[in-house]
Amino acid sequence: MTKRLRLSQLCQGQTAVVKEIFLHGEMRRRVYDLGLIPGTCVKRLHAAPAGSPIAYAVRGAVIALRRCDAQHIAAEVDAAWL
Repeated sequence: MTKRLRLSQLCQGQTAVVKEIFLHGEMRRRVYDLGLIPGTCVKRLHAAPAGSPIAYAVRGAVIALRRCDAQHIAAEVDAAWL
């Protein structure tokens, strides 16, 4: 069984698969250019002390997204991992 969350809701060390991206314009293009597209496996690494930005491992690279942008990306995690 899987559960759908936003990337901003992942816990540290949790892995998920991107399902939908609800960003538009330049920000949508930016996340696509970073390799963050539907079907991509993403692992949350850590967040800044204030909670934003958040670092994610994507396709062998580490990227940082602001929390407000990460909440517009839907991902699925295995419910057994929660």
